[in-house]
Amino acid sequence: MTQHRDLLVEIGTEELPPKALLRLAESFCWGIAQGLRDAQIRDFNIPIQKVVESSRSRHKITSQAPHLIDDPEIFLGVEYYATPRRLAVIVGNVATQQPDRQIERRGPALNAAFDDNGLPTKATQGFARSCGVEVEQLEKLEIGKGTWLAFRTTQVGRATTELLPAIIEQALAALPIPKRMRWGSSRVEFVRPVHWVVLLFGDDVVDAEILGVRTGRETRGHRFHHPVSMYLAEPAAYAPLLETEGRVMPDFAARREAIYGQVQEKAVSAGGTAVIDDALLDEVTALVEWPVALLGQFEPRFLSVPQEALISTMKGNQKYFHVVNEAGKLLPCFITICNIESRDPDKVRAGNERVIRPRLSDAAFFWDQDRKHPLLSRLEKLKSVVFEEKLGTLYDKTMRIKHLAGTIVESTKDPLQPNAKAHAETAAMLCKCDLLTNMVSEFPELQGVMGRYYAEHDGKDAQVAQSIEEHYLPRHAGDALPQSLPGQAVAIADRLDTLAGIFAIGQAPNGDKDPYGLRRAALGALRILIECRLDLHLNGLIGVAAANLPCSINADVQKQLYDFMMERLRAYYHEQGIRPDVFEAVLAKDPSRPYDFDRRVHAVKAFRDLPEAESLAAANKRIVNILRTAKDAIPEIVHEPLLSERAEHDLFMKINGLNGEVKALFERGNYEGAMKLLASLREPVDTFFDKVMVMVDDATLRANRLALLKQLAELMNHVADISKLAT
Repeated sequence: MTQHRDLLVEIGTEELPPKALLRLAESFCWGIAQGLRDAQIRDFNIPIQKVVESSRSRHKITSQAPHLIDDPEIFLGVEYYATPRRLAVIVGNVATQQPDRQIERRGPALNAAFDDNGLPTKATQGFARSCGVEVEQLEKLEIGKGTWLAFRTTQVGRATTELLPAIIEQALAALPIPKRMRWGSSRVEFVRPVHWVVLLFGDDVVDAEILGVRTGRETRGHRFHHPVSMYLAEPAAYAPLLETEGRVMPDFAARREAIYGQVQEKAVSAGGTAVIDDALLDEVTALVEWPVALLGQFEPRFLSVPQEALISTMKGNQKYFHVVNEAGKLLPCFITICNIESRDPDKVRAGNERVIRPRLSDAAFFWDQDRKHPLLSRLEKLKSVVFEEKLGTLYDKTMRIKHLAGTIVESTKDPLQPNAKAHAETAAMLCKCDLLTNMVSEFPELQGVMGRYYAEHDGKDAQVAQSIEEHYLPRHAGDALPQSLPGQAVAIADRLDTLAGIFAIGQAPNGDKDPYGLRRAALGALRILIECRLDLHLNGLIGVAAANLPCSINADVQKQLYDFMMERLRAYYHEQGIRPDVFEAVLAKDPSRPYDFDRRVHAVKAFRDLPEAESLAAANKRIVNILRTAKDAIPEIVHEPLLSERAEHDLFMKINGLNGEVKALFERGNYEGAMKLLASLREPVDTFFDKVMVMVDDATLRANRLALLKQLAELMNHVADISKLAT
């Protein structure tokens, strides 16, 4: 009976890159699991007992190993650990030896294996030699009506201890490390220098050399709290030993949770609430092994600076968490996470307060200096900043945005916002000016935000100031959208100008390469048009953007850009769970207004869920095929006296009865109501195809019935081509 043991692999390194730590740990875990499965020494398709009781440390690797997650319990007993100085994996229930394998090789066909004298042919002799046996030791194998010579043997499984070094090396080689480094005189390469490697199989050390280091059973604790080596008796002792004696929290998830709790506790003690950004929390978790939160203070005078600038320097430069009051206003304090439990925390706190002070002073200086000059005074200076060599300067782009934004507002024809066009054009002129301010030069992530502050300081209309910030929205998937019409117009104009310009100079995205972020720009513009309910023609806007460019862009390139944006729209609906056939059904009608497109999509989706949909879609496919293959000219009018069958007369009456209602709903944009009415066609359509032969010999009857089907197709496909729906 095969025995099973627990496996521990730990790679001890110098400080690993914090932003990559979690990805490295997940990839290492997946690589080990994959190697064990491929070697058939660990079955990942049955539930097994966990090695370590902490359920928080068990992570399902879904993004990199989709073929490994068919069973929900697949990773029971597989855990990874990650700290700045180590990557570790524990796998329970690993077999001590591979199972034996039955090997069968098929040789020459029996009728060609021997000559007329009964002697083995050269092919037979060669096959026997390749198997390491004599011809007489070969067996006969019957498959179907044929018989072949065959060789059967049993391959004894190798010991797991022999296989582990190669499995680990393969997992390490596959880690997503953009640039590996060497250290000392060794030619070994890894993301950081390696100082120790633990490789335990049960309570035994697997003797090997991994990344130039001899394996052992001694791990290391915290660099300062417990710098000496620690003896590991077995894999199950790993996490408890590190946490109790080594003063290291090896479980990334548990360490993250501890930091979150400590930060919130410190914020409450300061009378506020901590704002905990997930990305910053992950990065801080990857920077420490024994987290200790400390609350620090800074002078309230700095609160006169826009809080976004203070927050940027605290988060970006110092990795501090900031604290706000009930109104969301910044409080004059911060929370830092130390990697040591100091005997003199006040000294550590004072050091952090001393470090943050010059950072905040710089922000205050930039704020004071920038306000000495109106934002508009920087517009002329944009002429010296090249946007793209063939597309001119940022000043040129600004003027194009102004023109297109004004056109967009005019096209909305919103009588409730008479000043929207003027506000949009003013915001467009100012929207790139803050790029030349000291504050944005130091904190590029504040572009738009600082533009709003400086516009407000200059006395600009509140909607203009708001639009300057909003035109960068959405910055990423799922981000908020501009709320004001001028902000929406400038945001769309900025993106369409970039899209049209880059397509015009032949730099459209190719494969995975998208240096100008055109996919993000296209999706952002589409989201604004759809989710802000701007019923505008995309083709028309592309045409205006193209006409403003300093270089020519022909109709074919504009069509390429339109198709590119439609592909982004396809991805947009895919993320929402909209079926591809629903999208294709709407796309076939080529509605050029994205908001209109969206209403059709949701109407077809609702129709698709009706019980009548499948039958009608199938009938529509049949109608399309009949009309396509008909050789006769199809009349536009159906002559009622020629309707000889009751089923075709009933269908004719149903079409006439629905036609006016469907078209009225269609013109009002009530696509869902129109599609629901179409569901009532199921019975007369099914009856028609059951009872009526369309392609009869009588040419007059045939033409009349084709005309009836043509009217039916036009009615059914008003909103979308439902023949595209899967049946």
